[in-house]
Amino acid sequence: MSGRNNTNVPEAREAMDRFKMEVANELGVPLTNGYNGNLTSAQNGSVGGYMVKKMIEAQERQMAGK
Repeated sequence: MSGRNNTNVPEAREAMDRFKMEVANELGVPLTNGYNGNLTSAQNGSVGGYMVKKMIEAQERQMAGK
């Protein structure tokens, strides 16, 4: 059984990492590669939440044919 943070498509991990860093930069969260224990739960959660929001918006645009 795999953990929930595993990427099903290994090639997608790099793209998701780039996306995560892009979102963190947009939000002003000082995210780094590796350990980020110095960040608050709110900071980390805002990055993940905004990533999901952007992915849903992209999927909705795709489904609408735009």
